[in-house]
Amino acid sequence: MIARSLREHRRPLLWWTLGISAFIGLYVAVYGAVRANPDTYGPAMLNKFPGPLRDLMGGMPDMTSGAGYLQTVVYQLFVPMLFIACATLLANRALAGPEEAGTLELVVTLPVDRRRLVLDRFLALAVALVVVAVVTLLVAVAMSALVRTGVPFDRILAAQVGVLLLALFFGALALAVGAVAGRRAAASSAVGVWAVLGYAVVTVGRSWDAVAWLRWLSPFHYYADGRPLYEGLPVTDYLVLAGATAVLALTAVLAFDRRDVGV
Repeated sequence: MIARSLREHRRPLLWWTLGISAFIGLYVAVYGAVRANPDTYGPAMLNKFPGPLRDLMGGMPDMTSGAGYLQTVVYQLFVPMLFIACATLLANRALAGPEEAGTLELVVTLPVDRRRLVLDRFLALAVALVVVAVVTLLVAVAMSALVRTGVPFDRILAAQVGVLLLALFFGALALAVGAVAGRRAAASSAVGVWAVLGYAVVTVGRSWDAVAWLRWLSPFHYYADGRPLYEGLPVTDYLVLAGATAVLALTAVLAFDRRDVGV
């Protein structure tokens, strides 16, 4: 079942891998020009940006440093959101999409355990995301070395592991909502709302005491607050993300097992 799901994912998986790799390659390649113009891209210029915009981009540290540039341009917002979009699409193709198309009803009539079906499709989703993460990691490391960002391999690896765990969390969320509601729109909406609000809480909302405490409910808090590009692998934060993903995957398994799919 896992191999079959991966075959079904192969075309979107290819395009997402190529797209994210191209994005990373293009933006990392620009770092050489940024480093060569410290007066244009240094702290003095960045301080001219409005406070909320700086917060939205993670504080916008010194972009002339390799870690600061990668954090702001690559790993702060754009690459995580691309991974989340990829995970949501693949998760919707696992349960909600086939149910809306009417093909899932045929599958559950076969002598296949429902729990095993959902678990296998989650594992296929995880394997697909690992493939995207590994390929894009190689691109990021190669381009980083080419333009001499000075960021060690282990720090880029730590950031890439965080992106993968973040994508797995939202993929599991989409799978769980799809297992409960059987609709792609519901799953995509749940992911979109939690991703946008969660990101806002840990960026713009960090200076608002009324909402700052909500950061503990945001997966972005556990992804970025450990500063993996600067300090390495934040093991505790990443374990929280992995644990939350496991809970969502279990929710999907149990919810689908107990729901009438129209058979």
